[in-house]
Amino acid sequence: MDRFSFLNAAHTEFFAQLYDQYLENPDSVEPSWRSFFQGFDFGMTTYNDENPVTYIANVASGNMESVHVSEKLQKEFNVLKLIDGYRSRGHLFTKTNPVRDRRTSSPTLDIVNFNLSTADLNTVFDAAKVIGIQPCTLQEIIVHLDTIYCQHIGVEYMYIRKPEVVEWIQKKLGKNDNQPSFSVDEKKNILEKLNEAVSFENFLHTKYVGQKRFSLEGGETIIPALDALIEKAADQGVEQFVMGMAHRGRLNVLANIFGKSTQDIFGEFDGKDYDKEYFDGDVKYHLGLTAEKVTRSGKNININLAPNPSHLETVGAVIEGITRAKQDKYFPNDFSKVLPIAVHGDAAIAGQGILYEIVQMAQLDGYKTGGTIHIVINNQVGFTTNYLDARSSTYCTDVAKVTLSPVLHVNADDAEAVVHAMSFALDFRMQFGRDVFIDLLGYRKYGHNEGDEPRFTQPVLYKIIAKHQNPRDIYAEKLLSEGVIDATYVNGLEKEYKSNLEVNLEASRKKNLTIITPFMKNEWKGFEQVTDVQMLLKVDTSYPEERLTEVANAVSNLPSDKKFISKIQKLINDRKTMFFEINKLDWAMAEHLAYGSLLQEGYDIRISGQDVERGTFSHRHAVVKVEDSEEEVILINNLEGKKGNFNIFNSLLSEYGVLGFDYGYALTNPNTLTIWEAQFGDFSNGAQIMIDQYISCGEDKWNNQNGIVLLLPHGYEGQGAEHSSARMERYLQLCARQNMFVADCTTPANFFHLLRRQMKTTFRKPLIVFTPKSLLRDPRVVSTIEEFANGSFQETFDDETVNKAEVKTLVFCTGKFYYDITAEREINGRTDVAVVRIEQLFPLPVEQLKDIIAKYPNADDYVWAQEEPKNMGAYSFMLMNFNLVKWRLASLKAYAAPAAGSYTRAKRRQADAIRMVFDKNLFN
Repeated sequence: MDRFSFLNAAHTEFFAQLYDQYLENPDSVEPSWRSFFQGFDFGMTTYNDENPVTYIANVASGNMESVHVSEKLQKEFNVLKLIDGYRSRGHLFTKTNPVRDRRTSSPTLDIVNFNLSTADLNTVFDAAKVIGIQPCTLQEIIVHLDTIYCQHIGVEYMYIRKPEVVEWIQKKLGKNDNQPSFSVDEKKNILEKLNEAVSFENFLHTKYVGQKRFSLEGGETIIPALDALIEKAADQGVEQFVMGMAHRGRLNVLANIFGKSTQDIFGEFDGKDYDKEYFDGDVKYHLGLTAEKVTRSGKNININLAPNPSHLETVGAVIEGITRAKQDKYFPNDFSKVLPIAVHGDAAIAGQGILYEIVQMAQLDGYKTGGTIHIVINNQVGFTTNYLDARSSTYCTDVAKVTLSPVLHVNADDAEAVVHAMSFALDFRMQFGRDVFIDLLGYRKYGHNEGDEPRFTQPVLYKIIAKHQNPRDIYAEKLLSEGVIDATYVNGLEKEYKSNLEVNLEASRKKNLTIITPFMKNEWKGFEQVTDVQMLLKVDTSYPEERLTEVANAVSNLPSDKKFISKIQKLINDRKTMFFEINKLDWAMAEHLAYGSLLQEGYDIRISGQDVERGTFSHRHAVVKVEDSEEEVILINNLEGKKGNFNIFNSLLSEYGVLGFDYGYALTNPNTLTIWEAQFGDFSNGAQIMIDQYISCGEDKWNNQNGIVLLLPHGYEGQGAEHSSARMERYLQLCARQNMFVADCTTPANFFHLLRRQMKTTFRKPLIVFTPKSLLRDPRVVSTIEEFANGSFQETFDDETVNKAEVKTLVFCTGKFYYDITAEREINGRTDVAVVRIEQLFPLPVEQLKDIIAKYPNADDYVWAQEEPKNMGAYSFMLMNFNLVKWRLASLKAYAAPAAGSYTRAKRRQADAIRMVFDKNLFN
């Protein structure tokens, strides 16, 4: 037995702990265990002066050196180990693979591996009580365990550390021996949904030969399973569903679960143009949908399938954000009302790192959603890669173990088992508010897409698949044998369904345009879509001084009954001084005034990112800690007249997943100012997929507005390559038409108005802000209360410190470099140089710039100046978009890295760039 000792090691102490609990309070122990221990007490005659708990642990582990125990009692413990073996490892010996022989695992669950033999098969064991049945023979116990753990559903759960959760799962599995039990009507409904799934794919395969559709064939049982899940969840009080999914089966789900018009789907296959000019659309298997549906029991539900790009697993983060926004908005006290469902591919869930980030969010205060049902459509092949080459883990779902979530591995050919597993998953989520995973083990019929030749890489597998019956026909034969249906039943279902498809195909081909149904239309009532011209119109963002005073009072007064460290006391006192005494407000105060004013007007605020509560550069201090207890105090929540909610969350160390979450949040609640802040601006590189494929083009592809704000610290202060540049050039390269705002503010008041503008418009666009670092505390970077109370966001700042008639050199720049240039101008006494700040880079305020240029009649030297190297920053963007004058460049030459690692070298280069501003004979 030594080589099989790991079978015992994991749970030998469990017996002792449970027995200890039984001795203290018998009624606290689960009844079947209580019965067993009562029998144990009766049968145990010798302790050898050992403590009973030590004794039972020794017996359980096989440490018999000082223990005398009857053979019968030792056999009872061996049976317990067998039971534990089935619970821990039964999933390795299931019949869950419909087309392949599964990998062998060793040791097996053979009784000899538990010191039992065939001679014991007819012996009656009290250990049966542990699995909820009366004492019976070992043979009957094995049959019972095999039925529960080794048929078409394999369950992993024994790593869960909460006994109450384990006990709940075991009782749930014991019901019907983990076997489905459906009424005749339920069986017919499963068959009907299976027929829809199969017939839909057959129809498309016939009508659109060779076109990509990412067929569901091989995994059709997900359709009746999703149907049952939605019906049952609605009966349990769920009112909204948020779903994200892979390519495979998406069109089928849209048609047969979400009720999308097949006329529209056929129009997409026919490649027709869209009915709207202001967006370009996306391929059909990327599109989303929101629908209102009435369940068979009469419940009204809202169902959402989020759009996504070909980086499929990104949508997992987005739907969690959508879900949380709906929960916060509609059901803040009952997260169970909104259910997220994430459908994955097997290669993707195992290979994509964002899954780990999403899973790690599951129980965090700022990101939890009350449990997600994860479903894997397991094709066993990722594009052309076999599963053995696609992961090191045993299962593609092993990421579930991070949060101790149960996993059900199910044979996709067994429709009833799949629906049964889905029911289990729902009940678990509703009971515990935690994630649960279903691994739907099937196959794909035609390779990665319908134009692929899968036999190139899996010739043997695809010979098997070619001969394999589809799940509908398999299930129909089962129901026929049970007498539930007759031989003509399926043909009737198929004929009726395909007849409807034919009618819709004919109607679709009479239409000239494809209609794209808006996603989450109800959430966006009252918001309009606008062009870049309208984005440049002024918005009133002024706010009365007396109301600003209320905000200042809230954020500059610590509670008197709590003790804070001296640095916090000084910082908060400085806020009071700057507002109420010297009238010089810094960047942090601008933030708080913006948030407070919006809260008073009824908008919500959500800020998340790494260390945002304090701020990476210790400027924000939205949350302060009581010195002795570390109690959190959010001063702005004391704001008089606050109508909105303020939430700020330090995120996990993730950019990709967290930005995806916050994008989803902003997608759902346009009246929440949703901000994600990068710790340093270039850290957003880790979330580049979210920026490239959602933020910059979501409106163009999917007709979705989004008001997400990205705060990206940016500025060259000699901190090296990774702490200087937020990669401005990358965002500007993504700018086109009316897709987003890009700003680089130089004053606190302008930042205040920029944040307020984000909420006060009648539309929503993503806002990218390059925020300062050294300027956070620069005494030159202050604004007066009057500048906050009056006016609006200024896209440009003309130079009001010069005599315009004397100016020969007109410099254009953005951000921190303005202060570097003007400081040098002052040192040199150059009254012939004016410096114009461009605060908004996109949409570029060309008309404003034209008016500014006209004010300098004697200027003949025009300069674009930047602290970033020539191949970075805004230079290339300005070269393309700013053609009002012929200007020269003052910047560093092109470099591979954004900045030098040496502080001395960085400062020397910065000085060189500044000198170029003032000397036209210097070139980079």
